Amino acid sequence: MCLIVLAVGMRPDLPLIMAANRDEFHARASDPLGEWLDRPGVVGGRDREKGGSWLALHRTGRFAAVTNVRDPARRHPSPRSRGALVSEFLCGTTSAAEAADKVVAAGGAYDGFNLLLCDGRSLWYVTNRDHSPRQLGPGIHGLSNHRLGTPWPKVCRAQDALRAALDLPKPRLEAALLALLADETPVEDTQLPQTGVGLELERLLSTAFIRAPHYGTRASTLLLWGAAGDACLVERRFGPGGMPLGDTRMELQFTAPA
Repeated sequence: MCLIVLAVGMRPDLPLIMAANRDEFHARASDPLGEWLDRPGVVGGRDREKGGSWLALHRTGRFAAVTNVRDPARRHPSPRSRGALVSEFLCGTTSAAEAADKVVAAGGAYDGFNLLLCDGRSLWYVTNRDHSPRQLGPGIHGLSNHRLGTPWPKVCRAQDALRAALDLPKPRLEAALLALLADETPVEDTQLPQTGVGLELERLLSTAFIRAPHYGTRASTLLLWGAAGDACLVERRFGPGGMPLGDTRMELQFTAPA
């Protein structure tokens, strides 16, 4: 997952609105949005290689998403799977705040990550790149492959587009969110971040939607979290070169933990 924008507490009927792109190598096998048969209650896409996820939720009202931090100079020699941070939180019972503290303590075992954790009551951001956990309050938040709020051009553009779409009725809101995730507006070289991957790769990675033969946007996902204990998940999938591979839509009603 390489781009996430969220509107927290900005609409009474939708206290959480999220639009996210997962960017990954096309050769890495994954399962589309759906139920996890071996972990009852979990819904989301799934990485077949390690068994974790980039974004998923639990029917009891827990939610998590992760992005990588692009930092080639700081590689762990034998890192744990960052996708496991999502699945482990969803299948646990600790609060988001408690889980965030535990993630900080164990963060050195992973390559760089940003993690969002929601237990249905509060939403927390945590990274293993030198920041303490932070509870996200009302507002528009944006995240890519650096720390929360880093003003990369694609993050700022996506935040502006989300803000402009907030008052739309739900069908038009969904269309606007998918459109912002499909944005391929090029970025001037002078505005590119400097993350140590070289100019050509910085250019490729600078757009919200990444289109290339071997690496690119694999899934665009929307989460509309309703005030009545419900949620709508929409996933649009892509193959090499941005080839459309299909859509999945799921409507959920949260249940109390057993």
